[in-house]
Amino acid sequence: MDFSKLNAWLGKKMYLGVLGALLLGFNSAIADSPQLRMALIVLFGYATFVTALETSLMQFGKVLSRPWISLWTLCLAHLGSPLMAWLMGYIFYPDDISVRIGYLVAASVPVGVTSVIWTSIVRGNVPVALVTLALDTVIVPFFLPAFFLVTVGQALHIDYKQMALQLMWMITIPSLVGMILHDILKEKAVAYAKGFGGVTAKVTFYVVIFFNAALVAPAVDWSPAILKMILITFFIVAASYFLGYLGSLVVRGRPRDVAFAMVYSIGIRNISSGLVLAIAHFPPAVAVPITLFMLFQQPLASIVPLILKPLPSPSGET
Repeated sequence: MDFSKLNAWLGKKMYLGVLGALLLGFNSAIADSPQLRMALIVLFGYATFVTALETSLMQFGKVLSRPWISLWTLCLAHLGSPLMAWLMGYIFYPDDISVRIGYLVAASVPVGVTSVIWTSIVRGNVPVALVTLALDTVIVPFFLPAFFLVTVGQALHIDYKQMALQLMWMITIPSLVGMILHDILKEKAVAYAKGFGGVTAKVTFYVVIFFNAALVAPAVDWSPAILKMILITFFIVAASYFLGYLGSLVVRGRPRDVAFAMVYSIGIRNISSGLVLAIAHFPPAVAVPITLFMLFQQPLASIVPLILKPLPSPSGET
């Protein structure tokens, strides 16, 4: 079997796998457990590891030495997106504080790990995406409590130590190992990432989406009354992706690979962490709009390449 061709085909048909995993997950009854959550962390770590195999540690260091694009991306992710979400909630739910807080939390949580995976799939600037994710891991523990204190008026006591450890196992460690192996093995590492490793990483990605959808499905009351919330949630998620596109306009030359990294870093969030925050610190109703974000983040991610296709490549080609 030619795994390279299969990997390329899976990359082009990513939206089908994502939609299939979501539909199966939302229609499956799976009991939550610490063992399952640990397994999902390990699976995420493997997908991140394979992604990092195509990136040199030297490339990562070069981006880290000039992190202004990543810092600009984080400003948009943690200030621009929450402002849009809060305004939408205020306009359409002026008398429902729970929904407004739900939108605010969903738009404020850390950048999602899958932003790096999607950036790699579409041949975006993986070092920029990795640096953005790494910086966010450092910034979020200090930013979110202060942000919620100012916007919601409630000081949250969140176990960021546990969150940081999980992010380390999902992102930091597998990324470093992958980049180091890239510099040691060179073509062999890239060949694995584009062949068998790429195939298994994408399958792993689908598995993670399936289980996350199955775990949050019980929180959603699939009634006609929720249609309005679904439509507004779709608009907010789409607007976050579009914000990443607008943010890329300030980058000189607006290369396609950087635009991809910015769009995915702003559009994809760690919704699982948002659910944890909502359940631990707010009424149950706050978790409902957060859950709906999972319906649209991944499917919309699959159509981003079609929208950004006209942008110039780093070499100036289209």
